[in-house]
Amino acid sequence: MSEREMAVSLLEKVPDYKMGYVLAYLQGITADEAADDAFCEEMFQNYLKDTDPKKDETYSLETCKKEWGID
Repeated sequence: MSEREMAVSLLEKVPDYKMGYVLAYLQGITADEAADDAFCEEMFQNYLKDTDPKKDETYSLETCKKEWGID
């Protein structure tokens, strides 16, 4: 039995309520890598072009927790 045949056989045993997980995984592993790389590159270039002077500010975890009301 090929791996594809084994996968199909296992798919038939997956309950309907778990099919969303299977579908999401399959979509993720079949995604177009080139499109993903292009998207990431575009995001990076947008960050580099951002003129907001505060874009590189950093905050400590303690500062963030205080601001968010997390103890």
